[in-house]
Amino acid sequence: MKRLVLLIALCTLGKGISQSKLERADQFFEDFKFDRALDLYKDLASEKKRPSLHVIQRLADAYFNKSEYQQAKDWYAKIYAIEGKRMGENNLIKLVQCLKASMKPKEADKLLRDFYSDQKIRLDMILAQKRYLDSILPTEPIYNLQRLPFNSKKSDFAPSIYGDKLVFASARDTLKSSGELYPWNNQPYLDLYITNPNESWFVPEKFLENLETSYHDSNMAFDSGSNTIYFTRNYLKKNKLSANGDGLSNMQILKGTIYNNELINVTSMAFNNKEYSCGHPALSDDGNYLYFTSNMPGGQGESDIYVVELGIDGDALTPPMNLGPTINTRGREMFPFIDGNNLYFSSDGHYGLGGLDVFTSQIRSKSNYSLPQNMGAPINGNMDDFSMVWSTNHNNGYFASNRFGGFGDDDIYLLTKAKPTDCLEYSGYVLNEKTEEPIPLASVELYDVETGLLNAIKTDETGYFNFILPCNKENKMVFFKPRFSKKDLFITTGENPENPSTSNLVYLTPFESLVVKEGNVEKIRVNPIYFEYDKSDITPRAEIELEKVLFVMREFPEVKIKIESHTDSRGTDQYNFRLSDDRAKSTKRYLIAQGIDSDRIVSANGYGEYQLKNQCGNGVKCTEQEHLVNRRSDFIIVKEKSGLVNGIIDP
Repeated sequence: MKRLVLLIALCTLGKGISQSKLERADQFFEDFKFDRALDLYKDLASEKKRPSLHVIQRLADAYFNKSEYQQAKDWYAKIYAIEGKRMGENNLIKLVQCLKASMKPKEADKLLRDFYSDQKIRLDMILAQKRYLDSILPTEPIYNLQRLPFNSKKSDFAPSIYGDKLVFASARDTLKSSGELYPWNNQPYLDLYITNPNESWFVPEKFLENLETSYHDSNMAFDSGSNTIYFTRNYLKKNKLSANGDGLSNMQILKGTIYNNELINVTSMAFNNKEYSCGHPALSDDGNYLYFTSNMPGGQGESDIYVVELGIDGDALTPPMNLGPTINTRGREMFPFIDGNNLYFSSDGHYGLGGLDVFTSQIRSKSNYSLPQNMGAPINGNMDDFSMVWSTNHNNGYFASNRFGGFGDDDIYLLTKAKPTDCLEYSGYVLNEKTEEPIPLASVELYDVETGLLNAIKTDETGYFNFILPCNKENKMVFFKPRFSKKDLFITTGENPENPSTSNLVYLTPFESLVVKEGNVEKIRVNPIYFEYDKSDITPRAEIELEKVLFVMREFPEVKIKIESHTDSRGTDQYNFRLSDDRAKSTKRYLIAQGIDSDRIVSANGYGEYQLKNQCGNGVKCTEQEHLVNRRSDFIIVKEKSGLVNGIIDP
């Protein structure tokens, strides 16, 4: 229905006049009775091995006008096979849209490249739009999509925001015009309805008490600074369609004022003309400019977007100005909407996903616009997507589509901003704690504390890492590399994106800095562990050194140790042996109490004075410092048979 509201044919077949099958088919086509025309054209095509190009063209166009793109594709493809580039840009655009609607985007892209191979400016524009669309398609959609419950089995489209209500065009009234149907799609003529989109129980009602006519009323724009409205209607004379010389009733844009729920002071805009159609009015935010769609002579394609400047009274001060080739193509540009300095519109001539797509362009001046960019999914798909409008605060928007899964012909959908999924860019460098040099190829894992692993990466040669942390989560980042300590970071994100957190420094301790080698024996590096005289209880001073042992045991879970406790030679051999053994087992109990698995402590034994490190045996006079060398506790690393420590082969 979206492209059907620009004109209505009033021609009917002449009674009593003998017509050939082709003449009757052409008459039905020109009267927009495409179903009846198709029956005759298909008969004509089957009667000849090589149907005429005229019949093939009409079959393609009839299917296309009915939005039956898969069938239209086959007939446009026949035209291309016969004519090649001579088929014309208009046919090319339709074939491309049909291919995309038929889920054949690669064929469509190849066709575009071939057709525009000798038109560098046009091809560069298409490729730039393709690159942009390709860049946003893999990203997470920023909008949620909901088909609204008030949609009917007929066509519902062209939403306009009116306060907290929504006004839209619909063909749901089967009693309109005494049951007479619009021949293009065999649906009733359009009326304007109002509803409350926030209340599912609200039944749409006819908008304004005296607005209804027997034919099309659609596409309304409201001036927020007054009660003035602009809308689209057929040319009428005494509530009957008024035709031009070709028997067509084109569309016009009317201006009126809302007063006591009625429309008064209705006038036709000066730029209207019975010889062409104007519709789809849209106002700039300040109400000074009116944008609209028209198929007036001199345009770029089938329908173009124009703009006029408005006076204080809301009438046009300037002639319509075509927005130019940046916006308008050889195809169809329609349904403009203005939000600040942004123009939204639908097009099948710009690079898209299929059918009409919604595009946005920045308004640099009245005659200068940025390259239109496709809005991507979920707004656009491979069918027709059009008549986009946004609320004042831009929190939600509405548009129409005939995509699969809809309730009727065209349905209105609600767009709401999706809650952001990515909230914080967190990056930095992993460094050696002892040397402050970068650690390349360190593993960095990101976890959702509740659900588990989200992502895993390796640092580059500079130790750099970068993660995008999800919103509203308790995130855990784990940094590790064999023969280095492990580091856990917990970062809680909120519901809204935060400024990037960069240049964070994460230090890992190398295993070699925590151990000391004595020959082939590898021990955890600790200072002497002091006990009270004649006691084996762990003292606060001893706890300080045992924290080093705990650090190694916690950071390197594959490490197993044996504890050896020694005394100096002072005191009896038996006494020293018993005391050292008590101290070794007291140390083991302490480590276990701190959470170390008992299986990781292979043994805890005292050796008294039987393994002195110097000459200070019984009866030998030595200094206190010399005796201190013998009073020690060793935490000897016991290697697995594989020679692995924390998963790394020990050199």
